[in-house]
Amino acid sequence: MEWIETPNLLGEKSKHVQKILSFENTNVVNIQLQIGETIPEYDSAADTLIVVWSGKVSFKVEGKVVEGTSENILHIKSNERHRLTALEPSDLVVLHIMASKKLTHC
Repeated sequence: MEWIETPNLLGEKSKHVQKILSFENTNVVNIQLQIGETIPEYDSAADTLIVVWSGKVSFKVEGKVVEGTSENILHIKSNERHRLTALEPSDLVVLHIMASKKLTHC
């Protein structure tokens, strides 16, 4: 087991992006944004899961706009172009999961 602290740093500074964990084929990143701050459009070779812990964000994925809150999870497939804008002060976790050749069961 590993306990990982992700303190809210938005009172001290604006945009905060930090890789907090890597294991097997997964990188876990904590992103904290103030209203209006963005993560510019990009794509990734990994599948991506985005969980908003607090706040509200707008995602533009392949031209479609959706809002993320603590009530939903966004899955972005590998190589889909996407960008993120904070609509409220927001704290989220991003899991970048690279494809694996072996299948595992839960």
